[in-house]
Amino acid sequence: MEALNRTGVSEFFLKGFSAYPALEHLLFPLCSAMYLVTLLGNTAIVAVSVLNVRLHTPMYFFLGNLSILDICYTSSFAPLMLVHFLLAQKTISFTGCAVQMCLSLSTGSTECLLLAVMAYDRYLAICRPLQYPVLMSRQLCLLLVGASWAFSLLKSVTETVIAMRLPFCGHRVVSHFTCEILAVLKLACGDTSVSEGFLLAGSILLLPLPLALICLSYALILVTILRVPSAAGCHKAFSTCSAHLAVVVLFYGAIICMYMKPKSKEAHISDEVFTVLYAVVTPMLNPVIYSLRNKEVKEAARKLWGRIWTSR
Repeated sequence: MEALNRTGVSEFFLKGFSAYPALEHLLFPLCSAMYLVTLLGNTAIVAVSVLNVRLHTPMYFFLGNLSILDICYTSSFAPLMLVHFLLAQKTISFTGCAVQMCLSLSTGSTECLLLAVMAYDRYLAICRPLQYPVLMSRQLCLLLVGASWAFSLLKSVTETVIAMRLPFCGHRVVSHFTCEILAVLKLACGDTSVSEGFLLAGSILLLPLPLALICLSYALILVTILRVPSAAGCHKAFSTCSAHLAVVVLFYGAIICMYMKPKSKEAHISDEVFTVLYAVVTPMLNPVIYSLRNKEVKEAARKLWGRIWTSR
């Protein structure tokens, strides 16, 4: 990573919400609470999914991966962001900035793909239940998850290397609370067209296409459940799908507003608000929406807690 540092900049200053001290004082306890809920909720989902044999199914395998992603994604910037809320000097080293950028890009990109995989899994389970065990085999599950992680990591490393090799000419004030790639590119005094081209290609691959697959999957699911003769069963399925879609809309909507809007050299506080939405709020809501509302997960968690309490 040191080879990247040929720009004359050894560290960056993360401006964040420095212009709004009162807002920082409000955000510190709020974001701390959300980060704690994210850690506890997603860790609980992973533990329950691994320790309960009944949950060793494709659905919970994907949920476990989503929870690990959410923990890694939020942890790539949240601890430093919380520290900076309390400090006047909000700096990060050049190498630390590159690592943070790569980790957040990689985990965020993987989540885009994994949400599409999970929607496809639910489509097969609800619309083709008899063929589901064959179609969604263990090998396919591992392949889908492994490909999502590998592709996103390769894409993110490439984008980070290209961005951090640009000359910054002494400019080092990032108008963001993390080393978000678009905010860092605004500091470059060289040609950013290659970096922006890679970002646009990645955005097209990871935003409209997976979102279209998610919408198609849930549309087919809704068509199927509307044919269910049981009103209670139909209501339950519709409630579950609408909750899942709410998280998808929040996550994808915020990212699309960030990465597919017209580029501007001017920094806007709305960029940071969108980042909070998809990088802090969504990982906190995922355990509630995808798992903690699920009776199987709650029953498994209750039994696991009972065994732990009894062993004491």
